[in-house]
Amino acid sequence: MGDKIEFEGVERQPDIGMLHDMNVGNVTEVQLLTGRSCYLKGDIMGYTIEFGGVERQPNIRMLHDMKEVVYDHEWFGSVDDIELYYMFRHLSLSEKELEIMNRSHLRYDITVIPPNMLGCEFIKTAGHYHPNIPGQEISYPEVYQVLEGEATYILQKHEGDDIVDTVVIKAKKGDIVLIPPDYGHVTANASDEILKMANWVCCDFSSSYAPFRDMEGGAYYLLESGFVKNHRYEKLPEIRYITPTDIPEFGLFCGRDMYDLVNDTEKLEFLKSPQNFAGVFESIINV
Repeated sequence: MGDKIEFEGVERQPDIGMLHDMNVGNVTEVQLLTGRSCYLKGDIMGYTIEFGGVERQPNIRMLHDMKEVVYDHEWFGSVDDIELYYMFRHLSLSEKELEIMNRSHLRYDITVIPPNMLGCEFIKTAGHYHPNIPGQEISYPEVYQVLEGEATYILQKHEGDDIVDTVVIKAKKGDIVLIPPDYGHVTANASDEILKMANWVCCDFSSSYAPFRDMEGGAYYLLESGFVKNHRYEKLPEIRYITPTDIPEFGLFCGRDMYDLVNDTEKLEFLKSPQNFAGVFESIINV
C-alpha cells in the first residue's frame, strides 16, 4: 500500500499511471492513479471495498429509493427491489490522513455504479443539490474523478423555480469533473462497464434530494435513444456540452490522482469557501 520509495537517500514520488483492474475471483484490485491499491469485492450480495487496509461497507442505493425519479414508471411497477449502486464514505489510506481530513472538514468518497438499465433509462444516481454556505448566497461545490469506466454528469442550475442552465459532461478514466456552486447534478453510467468514481466534498452539510424527487427527476433523462426533457419542468434550456479539464488553481489535473490533495488541503479550500473563487468557477462552467 506504500506510495513512496527511498532511492539513494532521496524520497521519491511514483510515476503517475492510469488505473487498471485485475480480477481474482470476485475480488478486483483497483490500482489508484498513483500506484496504490484498494480492493473492490463484489458478489451476489453486493460490494465492499478495502481501502487503506480496512474493509469498508457501503451505503446502498436501492431501486425503490429511486421511485420518484425514474423515467419508466411502467417498468418500475413491474420489478422487485434491487441494489443499484454503492457509496463508500469517509475513506482514507491511513489514520493520519483521516485526521487531516477531519481537521480540514473534508471527505473523500468512492461510488460504484454497475451497468444496468432502469427500463429504457440508463442507471443513474438519485440527484441532489447542496445547501448554501452559512451566511453566503452560494452553495457548496464538489469535485469528481472517474477511476474506472465512463460517466455522464448532468448538471442543472436553478434560479427561483426556473432551470436557467443545463450542462452535460462526459468523462472517462482519470478525468476531473467539477460541480460548481448552485448546480444540482445526476451521474449516469451509460456504458457496459462498472463505473467507479471518487469525490472530494466538504463534510459540513447534508445534500438535498427533495428537489429532484419533487420534480420526478432531473431536467433531462438519459435514455437509450438519447436525452429526453422532463415534462415536469415548464421551460428548459437546451443542453450545453463541456469537456473535463485541468484546474491548476485547485491542484486538479486529469490523469493525476486527486486523493493526493490530502497532503495539500489548502488546494481544496474552494470546497469550503467557494465565494472566494467565483472567477475560477465561471471560467470552467462557461467554456
